This record gives sequence, structure tokens and C-alpha cells, in this order.
Amino acid sequence: MTAETVAAETGGSAAAARQEPAVRQGPAPLERPAYPSLSPSRAADFKTCPLLYRFRTIDRLPEKPSADQARGTLVHAVLERLFDLPSSERTPTAAAELVAPQWDRLLADQPEFAGIFAEDPAAAAEFLVAARTLLDGYFAVEDPRRLQPAERESLVSAVVDEQLLIRGYIDRLDISPDGDLRVVDYKTGGAPREAFEGRALFQLKFYALVLWRTRGVVPRVLRLLYLKDAEICDYTPDPDELVRFERTLIALWRAIEQATQRRDFRPKPSRLCDWCSHQAHCPTFGGTPPPFPELPVVTAVPRAAAPVVPGADE
Repeated sequence: MTAETVAAETGGSAAAARQEPAVRQGPAPLERPAYPSLSPSRAADFKTCPLLYRFRTIDRLPEKPSADQARGTLVHAVLERLFDLPSSERTPTAAAELVAPQWDRLLADQPEFAGIFAEDPAAAAEFLVAARTLLDGYFAVEDPRRLQPAERESLVSAVVDEQLLIRGYIDRLDISPDGDLRVVDYKTGGAPREAFEGRALFQLKFYALVLWRTRGVVPRVLRLLYLKDAEICDYTPDPDELVRFERTLIALWRAIEQATQRRDFRPKPSRLCDWCSHQAHCPTFGGTPPPFPELPVVTAVPRAAAPVVPGADE
């Protein structure tokens, strides 16, 4: 099992962290309503291992990117750029030609990727070949010449329970002439076994809930495209299911808040530990977590005053 497959099986997301600047007005800082926020990746972290959530979200411990993560980022970038081309030019050859320039752009934007192949420069060429192979898998399941996405790499956010901001980036959103929504997520790892399919759909249900709450439309289809295996997994949610999912997210956030107040994030050992970057700090492996950081005090927002505000994936 690769790191990419691990991410798929735990509902993880590869979106990078972003932070909005503070809003100021006049000579003094202007306080504005603040909401705790939750993204699919951070929710999946807590479900997988509460201590992993702490390491990534509270301690913000650095993680070296893996080749699998870089490959996923590259393939997503190519597929986003592919739809900038006229429909007739969205061919396998055109996609393959985008790989090298998109990799150069990613290296400029995220220099940490360059360190992946520092000790084995020859592996970089194999890496690009593997990315082109994954794109072949994409063309085996879709013909982009027949598609015109409504949105790509789109940030979506909504406030649920009048106090929790849920947010994330959708790979692609298709809207039919009748207004039906199809949420599409590209996966560069292998298709998970049936036992893990529900976990893989966790991220898309998250997005479906946001779209329903902000646009009043339940997506007709949640689609996972597994490029390595050239497989499609379609799922159709319904309102009752999304209501239950919303309650699950609220309960999950309350568990996170309680763990934060108690400073008690316990490890949850599993086979996924083999791919964890933080074993040196984990008690399961004889490590010691860093001192718990002092967190800023956030004043609760009155429930009646809770508007929907824009956010970004964590």
C-alpha cells in the first residue's frame, strides 16, 4: 500500500494550507466573528489518529513530501490545466506535453518538492513517466473533449450548526443543463478495497454537504476517478444521509474541542503508522510530543449572528 492509497482509505486530502489575512479598519484592530474550521483532511486526521491531528494542526510539525504526494499534486495540476485548452485539443498527447512544464512550475512554487530526488536524480525522470502513465488512466475513463467543467480547484465553504465552518477544495464540479451537480475527485492511488470505500467517499460527502447548504442542491453524483486502475466509483447521496453526515461532523468537532481543552490527543496505533512522519514524537514508538503550544483565546460567536464566511482548506 502506498502513501497515496493510505490517503484514499482515510479520506485524506492533498490540498495545501492557506490562511486569510486579518481584517483591520481605522487605527485599532477590528474584531470580527471567528469560527473554528474543519476540512476533510483534518477531519480524517482526527478519525485516523487524534495525535496525528494535533501534530499537523496544532503543533504544525513539518513533513517532508513524498514522491506519491508530489505525483498526485502534479497530475491534479495537469488535469486542471488541460481544461484550459479548447475542447478539441484535450488529447492524451497534449496532457503528456503539460507534465514537464507543470512540474517546473510546481518546483518554483513549492521548492520542497526538489528535495525528493536530491539523492537520486535519475528517479526524477521515472517520476515524470509515472505521471504520464496516470494520465493515460484518466483518458481510459473520461473523454475531456466532451466535458466543460463549471468549476475546477474550487474553494467551497459553509457554516453548519451556526458555529462550525467546513471548507475545502473540489477538484472539479460539473453542472448539467438541468442544474444537476456532479462532484469529481481525482485519485492517483489504486482503488481501495470495498471495506475502505466508505472512507474514500468521506471527502466527497463533505463537499456534498457544503454544496447543499450553500446552493440548496444535493449533488446528483459524487464521482471518484481512480487513475492508476482506470476505475470510476459513483455514489448518489440523499438529503437524509447528508443530515446524518452533518451531525457526524459536528460530533467530531466537539470531540476535537474537548481534546484541545484537555490537551489530550492520544495516539491510535494502526498499520497506517508505517507511513507517519512523526514517529519520533509519538509515545507508541517511544517518542515524546513537543510541549503543547499556547493557543489564542477565541471568543464564541453568538449563534444568531453566525454568517457564512469564505474559508480555505487546511
